[in-house]
Amino acid sequence: MSSPAAHPSVLFVCVHNAGRSQMGAAFLTHLAGDRVEVRSAGSAPADSVAPAVVEAMKEVGIDISARTPKVLTTEAVQSSDVVITMGCGDACPVFPGKRYLDWQLEDPAGQGIEAVRPIRDAVEARVRALLGDLGIPASA
Repeated sequence: MSSPAAHPSVLFVCVHNAGRSQMGAAFLTHLAGDRVEVRSAGSAPADSVAPAVVEAMKEVGIDISARTPKVLTTEAVQSSDVVITMGCGDACPVFPGKRYLDWQLEDPAGQGIEAVRPIRDAVEARVRALLGDLGIPASA
């Protein structure tokens, strides 16, 4: 069995940690299993994950109803290999040796399921591409 250090760690960041970053973390966990350490956080976390986001993820077989938004910490950034900001211009501490990506995606906050589906699909496509970049085959 490989040591935990052998697994890359990815942090998804958006302002409220209630939509895009939750979808990114859920897809990466679903597709990579325990081969990637996954976190998500927000600079101003909401009280709960957006209901339309929960519903959109259920449609593809991923239940995130029990997830709660978390506050972004310097420690979370320091302990991540890849930091992905989700198109929100979020202020994120920058540390040398980290890989930073900014995924420009529409904010699903306050939107209905019809508007959330294409955002969900774009997040999934980018997560699959990220797995390819990391050399990790998707398990689903």
